[in-house]
Amino acid sequence: MSINTENRLTVAQGEFELNRLPKRPLELLRAWDAADEYLLKILAEDLQPSADARILIVNDSFGALAVALSTFQPQAVSDSYLSQEATRLNLLANNLPEHSVKFINSLEPLEGQFDLVLIKVPKTLALLEDQLIRLHPHLLPSTQIIVAGMIKTLPSSVWKLLERLVGPTTTALARKKARLIFAASDPDLIIPVSPYPVCYQLEESDYLISNHANVFSRDSLDIGTRFFLQHLPSRQDSVDIIDLGCGNGLLGLMAAELNPAATVHFVDESFMAVASAKENFYRAFGQTRNATFRVSDGLKDFELASADIILCNPPFHQHNTIGDQLANSMFNQSKKVLRNGGQLWIIGNRHLNYQVNLNRLFGGHTVVAANAKFIILKATQKILT
Repeated sequence: MSINTENRLTVAQGEFELNRLPKRPLELLRAWDAADEYLLKILAEDLQPSADARILIVNDSFGALAVALSTFQPQAVSDSYLSQEATRLNLLANNLPEHSVKFINSLEPLEGQFDLVLIKVPKTLALLEDQLIRLHPHLLPSTQIIVAGMIKTLPSSVWKLLERLVGPTTTALARKKARLIFAASDPDLIIPVSPYPVCYQLEESDYLISNHANVFSRDSLDIGTRFFLQHLPSRQDSVDIIDLGCGNGLLGLMAAELNPAATVHFVDESFMAVASAKENFYRAFGQTRNATFRVSDGLKDFELASADIILCNPPFHQHNTIGDQLANSMFNQSKKVLRNGGQLWIIGNRHLNYQVNLNRLFGGHTVVAANAKFIILKATQKILT
């Protein structure tokens, strides 16, 4: 097997080629971090789980843990479609069968009890809370729970959450700016009912907005979306509108109100986001409006030249990494999916300078509106015939 040394994870469990998604040329970021390495080292040298141990992996970014531990046939739960897809591709790249890992999305129920639970700390503490509540019935008094993360992603609130929902904790010494937390399952803990999804009434409307744990701005309307909602396009003809990176679906929901003949398509790589968008849309419109809902790698599953308007509030982080890779992937996909004359509408913080990529892809852009913090940009697809 030929392995690219720049993408090679070398640990006690073996050597593995690992890549991130979305793919981009000259990738500078690894598909794993020092916390993954630390965790795998502890497992190999100290814990040495038995061959038949039931292992659950939670929030594995791109499959580093699942690939390295595939001989145990672990179960892997994630809210990220991209993470699951990257794990599948990385299994394939290392000649490992896909069925050696059981994939579970964040809203699917767990089954049975686990001997070992490995958790990478997510960016959203609410997601960790929801996951720990869901996990509790599947823990034995003997279950080993290890939480891993880079020190900068481990605030004291993580310890408090573990002790409230799992049991007492101990901490390993830091290594390469990574840390491991060991939690012992306390069967006598009284675990609360999950507070998720949370709901709020959208200001100046009758819409009740439901948000699962991993949805951005769960408790109220964020200021960027509020500004975008004031400037959405409105047309009377039958158009296809995509809410790309839809989150809880507010942009698509309000676009449906402003464009009464439109079919609205909601897409996000988060299972919880798409579930929230679907609940919110059907609560608002019942079955009277045409809409589709997809958990996917952006617009990968859409046909070429199939959309008239794409609305996008691009994320500028992936897991705990800040960057523009997701936004750039969305812009490139939009170029392919827009019909001739179709428009990509985006909002972003002014300093992100999305104009550069829009000019490169579309040959120009229009500033729809701007304030001290945000800018709304529009780029038009022009297909030469």
